[in-house]
Amino acid sequence: MTFQESVKTCFSKYADFNGRASRSEFWWFMLFVTLASIASSFLGPLVAGLFFLGTLLPSVAVSSRRLHDTNRTGWWQLVGLIPIVGFIILIVFLAQESRPADGAPGATAQP
Repeated sequence: MTFQESVKTCFSKYADFNGRASRSEFWWFMLFVTLASIASSFLGPLVAGLFFLGTLLPSVAVSSRRLHDTNRTGWWQLVGLIPIVGFIILIVFLAQESRPADGAPGATAQP
């Protein structure tokens, strides 16, 4: 999936927590959010705050779909709340290769 396709897909599935997201879809979208956050911070705290609020839900949704693609539930995102170690564990989970669906929650094939 290309950069533009990824951003378009993530915004079209704004609050869709079902299904699966490929590694490329997830990481391209995270790159977009990071770069746009940096750019919006130069425009002022109000713009940066609005951008954060506007991309919070799609970021959580694509993370959930990415975890479904590794046969984990989206609730594994909460492990990131554990200081330092939780963030590392979450990054490892998100970076893993896709696994075939085995009945895990949200592990349905994408159309």
